Amino acid sequence: MAGQQFQYDDSGNTFFYFLTSFVGLIVIPATYYLWPRDQNAEQLRLKSLRRVHGRCLWYRLRLMKSQQSIVPTLKKAALLFGWAVFLFLAYKVSKLDREYQEYNPYEVLNLESGASIAEIKKQYRVLSLKHHPDKGGDEAMFMKLAKAYSALTNEESRNNWQLYGNPDGPRVTSFGIALPAWIVDQKNSMLVLLVYGLAFMVILPVVVGTWWYRSIRYSGDQILINTTQLFMHFMYKTPTMNMKRLVMVLTAAFEFDPRSNKEAIIRPTDNIEVPQLIRELGNINVKKKEPPFCYPYSLKARVLLLTHLARMDVSENVEEDQRFVVKKGPALLQEMINVGCQLTMMATSRGGLRAPRLTSIENCMKLSQMVVQGLEEAKSPLLQLPHFEEEHLRYCISKKYKVRTLQDLVSLKDSDRRNMLRFLGEEKYEEVLAVLASFPYINMETKLQVLDDEDSNNITAGSIVTVTVTLTRKRMSEMFEKEENASLPTEETNAEEQGDAKSNKTKVWQNKSKGAKKAAKSKKKKLTKKKSVTQQQAKGDKAKQANGNVAGNDVAAASKAEEDDLSDKGSESDEAEGNKDSPSERDEDSDKQSDTEVDEIAGDDEEEWEALQQSIQRRERALLETKSKVTHPVYSLYFPEEKQEWWWLYIADRKEQTLVSMPNHVCTLKDTEEVELKFPAPSKTGNYQYSVILRSDSFMGLDQIKPLKLEVHEAKAMVDNHPQWDIPETEEEEDDQEDSDGIEESEEDEEDND
Repeated sequence: MAGQQFQYDDSGNTFFYFLTSFVGLIVIPATYYLWPRDQNAEQLRLKSLRRVHGRCLWYRLRLMKSQQSIVPTLKKAALLFGWAVFLFLAYKVSKLDREYQEYNPYEVLNLESGASIAEIKKQYRVLSLKHHPDKGGDEAMFMKLAKAYSALTNEESRNNWQLYGNPDGPRVTSFGIALPAWIVDQKNSMLVLLVYGLAFMVILPVVVGTWWYRSIRYSGDQILINTTQLFMHFMYKTPTMNMKRLVMVLTAAFEFDPRSNKEAIIRPTDNIEVPQLIRELGNINVKKKEPPFCYPYSLKARVLLLTHLARMDVSENVEEDQRFVVKKGPALLQEMINVGCQLTMMATSRGGLRAPRLTSIENCMKLSQMVVQGLEEAKSPLLQLPHFEEEHLRYCISKKYKVRTLQDLVSLKDSDRRNMLRFLGEEKYEEVLAVLASFPYINMETKLQVLDDEDSNNITAGSIVTVTVTLTRKRMSEMFEKEENASLPTEETNAEEQGDAKSNKTKVWQNKSKGAKKAAKSKKKKLTKKKSVTQQQAKGDKAKQANGNVAGNDVAAASKAEEDDLSDKGSESDEAEGNKDSPSERDEDSDKQSDTEVDEIAGDDEEEWEALQQSIQRRERALLETKSKVTHPVYSLYFPEEKQEWWWLYIADRKEQTLVSMPNHVCTLKDTEEVELKFPAPSKTGNYQYSVILRSDSFMGLDQIKPLKLEVHEAKAMVDNHPQWDIPETEEEEDDQEDSDGIEESEEDEEDND
């Protein structure tokens, strides 16, 4: 009977199949993910950004990195070597002999399938004479010929071959293990055991443990857990945090401590260069003994951040450390904002806790803008533009132009702008305009509603209010175009308006009927007379206290006016009677009017239902769709890496200095983005004044504040007894009667059975 047999690969053929598959599983995915992207595309992208971002620090560093980096070359070399090994193994496998091939006696005898017995015997005689061992032939080949001849001529052997593929009948199934036999050889047992122990008991636990202990130290945003706890402690301790205190807390983060982060470096030259920078900066609370602000790493990071904001020149070693501190700034400030939001929610839900003030969270947002642009808080936003220095601002803030913001600069006429910036050459002026045109201009539209409610426009106490904000990003260059269009001469527009007025004159066939004209005239006359009567009555009331005679005259005038009104009413009624239609026509008109009202109500319900379905579909797509956070590169002269335009959107009560909705970090605003902000309505009825605030995390002077008025009504009372549950007394009596009849009938049936 057939059996099974397992054996190691003595020839090594099966091992090559295994090795080829293993190398292919590594090389093919690694090539897809690790092969350096087309550098020409990156060069083209940088070339397209050169006109606007050519002076930015991140742009110059990116160019230097792409020219000096050898990492792409090493990746290519390693991947090409892997492919060479894979192709060699594939070639080796293709040259291996086929060990497991189907046995065919016709091929052994060099005959075609289906040959006759006579042809088989004749061919066997010829080949056996040729390969007979006694005549110097190959003995193995002679045995194959004899076996093939027996398979084709012997009935039993032929049946075995047709059923089992072998003339000898079923044979033992052999399974080869894709490992060479020397691995299990007793001579090499200690070496193999040592390798296995080293790989699975030393290397693997060390690698997994190192990865695990590093990963648990960081949050999902790659911020150290200790840093998050530090921010929470100081934001709870100091709910109202000014900018100076905020800088101290930010630079105390453990990301700047060499003991927690190996990227942070303490240099021997810091003892000389840092005190010198402290003297140049002035008072930065050096003598403060509160930990961790007094630690050397915190003091150094604070000095480097303040020198960046002051745009001071530093040495090369200090500049490298400064870039490291500045790059970490926006992410740490975002974590600080998240911590402030968590504390606000905890204080709102639990009570008794101190929530950070709105100024503390907004100062974090302002500091992010300052870090990206390299400007202090009190500096002009115009210094974000190239070639602008402090001494140039006097031309802008003069009484003639009064330009203090970027929007003021855009709104100037081109001639006034060129005259104001006459200190710039033509080439520099064109560069300034190109940079200014690339700045974002956000159009913000808000819609207030209560979702999942019958009346979505009625805001009741305690309901969940949804503010849908539609953000549309445009470029400042579009504002240039608007100014140019607005500055065109108005003669043509006046002529067009006159032409439109002439064309809008009513034609003869468009005139109203005389009856309608008279009715309108009488109505107008009536309204004017009523107005005069009320005015006279008011005057009479005032004068009545002073002189009764005057009041009497006024009353007489009022009565006379009333008589005129009655006469007007009589004339109106006569005209109306003359213009009355038949009763059937009136009924038709009323039916048509009611039908149109019903259609309008149905149409409004359909529109509201469609809008609700669209909002639900939009939210489902937003959950499933993953948008890229690559929006538009930020123009920043002193930030060391490429930064994308991101925004904060939130609702606040500026009077109470509290957050109404948590800030939403909008990271996907490329052209248009729709954001939903939800918050619970106040528990007390009344009118509330909130603000929808949009802040950039990169640009200064582009923030927007839009008022949001909220009118809160009383919540509807809960219906205890709904009409659909009211059962009339007659129905209850009928049910009781039916039950009693059923009981009597069942009793009678029982008696009959007895």
